[in-house]
Amino acid sequence: MIGRVIYGQQTAIDLSLVTLLAGGHLLLIGVPGLAKTRLVETLGTVLGLDEKRIQCTPDLMPADILGSEVLEEGEQGRRAFRFIPGPVFSQLLMADEINRASPRTQSALLQAMQEGRVSVAGHYHPLPRPFHVLATQNPLEQEGTYPLPEAQLDRFLLQVDVLYPDRDAERRMMIATTGADTARASAVLTPQELMTAQALVRRIPVGDSVVDGILDLVRNARPEESPIEEVRRHVAWGPGPRASQSLMLAARARALLDGRLAPSLDDVLDLAKPVLRHRMALNFSARADGVTLDDVIDRLCRPLM
Repeated sequence: MIGRVIYGQQTAIDLSLVTLLAGGHLLLIGVPGLAKTRLVETLGTVLGLDEKRIQCTPDLMPADILGSEVLEEGEQGRRAFRFIPGPVFSQLLMADEINRASPRTQSALLQAMQEGRVSVAGHYHPLPRPFHVLATQNPLEQEGTYPLPEAQLDRFLLQVDVLYPDRDAERRMMIATTGADTARASAVLTPQELMTAQALVRRIPVGDSVVDGILDLVRNARPEESPIEEVRRHVAWGPGPRASQSLMLAARARALLDGRLAPSLDDVLDLAKPVLRHRMALNFSARADGVTLDDVIDRLCRPLM
């Protein structure tokens, strides 16, 4: 269903579904025009989720996304505050170019992502369930941006790099989207069915070999304790325990999408880069040697192959 609307981005589609099945949030990195916004809209339609979008700018304030209280006067002259919810009160929130929002606004969104509720004027307001944030970033234009802090990046289950489509996919997209009739998605799930699937993901058994593989992969990525010389030389800081949790959930969700009863080491290897890319940083030595994060992650995966 999604592939009828989004052309040539099968990896991004699959990883987006893995993220939603695992109950997490997703960070999409890609240049403009690669259907990132359309992907989020289509996911909302197919999964039956209430979807909203915010365009992040430097002057966007926390109240613009969380909501605010207004003073109203009743018929008898009594005045009272009434809370007006912002766009964050949705089941699927798209935060477009999230790194253009100010740190204040980013931190407000962080609370919503982590706690599933927001605090306005001293009162907590629970968010709808399920609640997912799919944020985008443009890797080219960095003027006037506020890089996401490590604590907020860690809240995203996966980071997906959206690449250019191949020639055949771009040809089909060009013809299909410029004609009189365009394909439209339709709902195949309800929010309640999605939450049932998310609960099922957490009940999928995981073998000891997969658990040990995840632990080896994540712990070996920490330069303080890694036995791999390349990691000790090139990595400034490594992933925390949330990386292990994310890799476990994502592997389970991927197995369920493929119709398998348990994840394998192949799932761990395929998900290593989306899980670890935004949870590690290289030092100056790595940049001087021309080493990339993907090179380091490939080296980490080698013992598991």
